[in-house]
Amino acid sequence: MTTQDETARAIRRHERVAATRRTIRRSVIFAAFLVILAMTYTGYKAVGQSIDDQQTNWPLVGALLPRTDDLTMPPISDIVAEFGQPPQRNSNKPLVAFIAEASLFTLREAALGFFFGMVFGLSIAVVLLRSVWIEKGVTPYLVASQTIPLVAIAPIIVIWGSTSLGWLPFEWTNWMSVALIAAYLTFFPVAMNGIKGLQSADPASMELMRSYAATRRQTLIKLQLPASVPYLFAAFKIAATAAIVGAIVGEISGGVKGGLGRLILDFASRYTTGPSRLYATVIGAAVLGILAVGLVVAAEYVVLARRREEPISL
Repeated sequence: MTTQDETARAIRRHERVAATRRTIRRSVIFAAFLVILAMTYTGYKAVGQSIDDQQTNWPLVGALLPRTDDLTMPPISDIVAEFGQPPQRNSNKPLVAFIAEASLFTLREAALGFFFGMVFGLSIAVVLLRSVWIEKGVTPYLVASQTIPLVAIAPIIVIWGSTSLGWLPFEWTNWMSVALIAAYLTFFPVAMNGIKGLQSADPASMELMRSYAATRRQTLIKLQLPASVPYLFAAFKIAATAAIVGAIVGEISGGVKGGLGRLILDFASRYTTGPSRLYATVIGAAVLGILAVGLVVAAEYVVLARRREEPISL
């Protein structure tokens, strides 16, 4: 074995150790954040109950900030215990099982929406790359598209999908319409970061491609797309959470059954009889969002490790 091979192995070993340390450090920080959050929640609740937050003349608790009664802020112990309790009288299935099944349903919608949003957003970025005038003319409309309230267009998309897509060779279902809603929130960060990434290619390399008489397609595939990978992964992290949010909001607004949105809506309608169930379901939605981002981060490090590049943060 040559000295060069030994050096390469030592570098790879050092990189693996450094990556492991970063993962452990981030896990510890995340766990510490959860502990601090739980302590803050419990402490605020204790302070509010000790000063009787029913009196609204206090400057913060019960007036500006939420009241701390068990209906508004159920104890953390009750929220944790709720995961193991069946939410229905005639069922032995615990709440965590309901949340897991609903999360898989929502994840399917979000994954499909993420894929279509990613393809559509990257296609827009490629089109905007062709001309500065196209970019300046189209970008304001892309920004304006994100100001439309999702709760307003979600029922429209669900109704349109169920009544206007009968010509397809397969049956269009409501969950597919929810996937379109998720794609609607996903394409924007991919398009914006995609155009930034495509424009980040080294000018000297671009000039070299021109000297070789490379076509636009060859320059795009060989140079600009590889240069945009770190920027795209930064957008994918945002898009992953946006897809989860879009799927949940789409389920709620469109009345689609089976996902976390419907579960949240059901427990919200029975909030006074069991506020802990709603809190537990919201925590389940947060975990699903963290899982989606974690999958993107894992893919990012696999891809960028081969390229020996550092991820870009927004």
